[in-house]
Amino acid sequence: MAQPLSTLKPTIAVSRSGSALRSAVLWGGAGLGALLLVGASGLWFHYGTAVFFETIAAGFASCF
Repeated sequence: MAQPLSTLKPTIAVSRSGSALRSAVLWGGAGLGALLLVGASGLWFHYGTAVFFETIAAGFASCF
């Protein structure tokens, strides 16, 4: 016969260190994304839009 769910013992314990690691990875990724965005904006304002887009286009052309 089946047992009620309230009497079953949990077999998998949730690790708090895994949650902390996941949070650190997410914050690190967000920080890296923000850094890339700030860097791209800085290059845009320094060199102007035409040079910025030409550099991006040349980079894509060399890859493909």
